[in-house]
Amino acid sequence: MAVLAFAAFWLWSAPAAADFRLCNNTSSRVGIALGYKDVDGWTTEGWWNVSSRACETLLRGTLVARFYYIYALDYDRGGEWSGQAFMCSRDKEFTIKGTEDCLARGFDRTGFFEVDTGEQRAWTVQLTESDERNTQRLPGIPGAPGVAVPGLSGTPGRTAPATPGLTPDAPGTKP
Repeated sequence: MAVLAFAAFWLWSAPAAADFRLCNNTSSRVGIALGYKDVDGWTTEGWWNVSSRACETLLRGTLVARFYYIYALDYDRGGEWSGQAFMCSRDKEFTIKGTEDCLARGFDRTGFFEVDTGEQRAWTVQLTESDERNTQRLPGIPGAPGVAVPGLSGTPGRTAPATPGLTPDAPGTKP
């Protein structure tokens, strides 16, 4: 009985999961690349393949940064969700350290959009097919002036409200 009580107490007092998640609220399958800065510097990773109307945890654990960067491809209808924060990527699965000299290092130079988590412990991004566009002035990445990129909203630890204006750009518009 004491063991059962201890287990119940431990489960009840355990902190809620603190992850960075993305929900694909579109009718298409999407590919996701993620950029972030941690104690080791800038990293970009890809690809997560997220089915239509599904969610995926991109990073597990408490968030270590305020800003995260996403690039998404619509596999079924073409197009992309992109922005003006340029980072390195490639067509196949990747983990790339650093954001400088992408082309010289054999990578693609890809425009990611910024997600401001407000320094929360957990965040969920909603990817939508909205016809609206919403841009805001954002700081971009180190060494770059502020740039206008598609805006996102989110709620700490919960699913964010509908994302304002992330409409896929036409295929072939990736820089």
